[in-house]
Amino acid sequence: MNEIGRTKVALNSLGCKLNQAETEFLARQLAGAGYELVSSVDKADIYILNTCTVTHIADRKSRHLLRLAHRQNPEARLVAIGCYAERAPQELSQIEGVDLVLGNDQKMHLARQLLEAGCLSHFSSTHPDHQYNGFRTRAFVKIQDGCNKFCTYCIVPMVRGREKSMPAEQIVTEVRQRVAEGVKEVVLTGTEIGSYHCAGLSLKGLLERILAETEITRLRLSSLQPQEISPELVELWHDSRLCSHFHLSLQSGSDAVLARMKRRYNTAGYQRAVSLIREAVPEAAITTDIIVGFPGETGAEFQASYDFCRQIEFARIHVFPYSRRRETEAAQIPHQVEDKIKKQRSQEMLSLAEESDYNFKRLFLGRTMPVLWEKQAGGIWSGLTGNYIRVYTGNDKDLANRLLPVKLESVWRDGMSGEVSRE
Repeated sequence: MNEIGRTKVALNSLGCKLNQAETEFLARQLAGAGYELVSSVDKADIYILNTCTVTHIADRKSRHLLRLAHRQNPEARLVAIGCYAERAPQELSQIEGVDLVLGNDQKMHLARQLLEAGCLSHFSSTHPDHQYNGFRTRAFVKIQDGCNKFCTYCIVPMVRGREKSMPAEQIVTEVRQRVAEGVKEVVLTGTEIGSYHCAGLSLKGLLERILAETEITRLRLSSLQPQEISPELVELWHDSRLCSHFHLSLQSGSDAVLARMKRRYNTAGYQRAVSLIREAVPEAAITTDIIVGFPGETGAEFQASYDFCRQIEFARIHVFPYSRRRETEAAQIPHQVEDKIKKQRSQEMLSLAEESDYNFKRLFLGRTMPVLWEKQAGGIWSGLTGNYIRVYTGNDKDLANRLLPVKLESVWRDGMSGEVSRE
């Protein structure tokens, strides 16, 4: 272990944007305590993985990364935190090299927990000489945690607990701090941000406060439920600082499957939400998640889901084969879909997702749109439009963290190529 003030810590995060927000928070906590953040495990004294457990694949990725970290740096202390650590701490503690396993509540006091476990030799609640110098283009701000809905397939309420919202003053202060650091875009995230409610303030009221009381250049929301979309909410998007991107959870386009999932909407309600968005924000990207092979899903129900997704014309579809979580109600449904059928349906839905993604991008060919440039790799810069199109350009200038108009010229890679307009 290095001397005081020189302990090197590497953090990694799997899963949702909420995990990313919490990992940013923990990075700031450790930097403020005087520890050096490094980008790779081979340089680290301590490697911390913020795990996900939403599917068995997420579990497998967590185990793989911890074992890989131990192989790459056997001397590093390994710490597993987050949702998998909350659900199955014994599984993770048995992995060679893992010294500490912390659930979701424990991880938010990470520096103190590391000290008490003997992983750190020193702790100070504030260390002004050591600041977090993370990625300064986009920042994730947690506004809410937990879920009260208990969809039959979902493990999240068991590992995240009941809904709780952060005080609006705390959120506004954090956004201001990110702006002061040079951040141009803030992503508001949580388990169910549409259920935000604190001291009489709803999500709509929170957005109004952030827009009125901060100078953030762009504000993006992570995910909403269709029943949370209202004319009053989407009216706020008249402020161009709100990114025209709505991740609107669907999970299935079959009403029968939605009922078995215990989702709180049907396809007609989903269609109404989409219509409200597109009427108010015509250029909006609407992205979604789809589960295929849910227990009992028939061929006709899958076809209904496929047809509904084609009808909506999503900008992006994230496809997940159903993953059985033994603690959930759906795990007890007797008619589990065979893996080979789930694989076939996943491939079909992924083909539709690729087609939908391409068709959405083609709508913007020849258009000039603001792009927030993030990073350069191999001489190519990449950034995002407000409606979540990844844009690439070759440019000799330093474009990092600049919001610039770009003419979109072609569909390329996973996004579009463009030319930065002359200044």
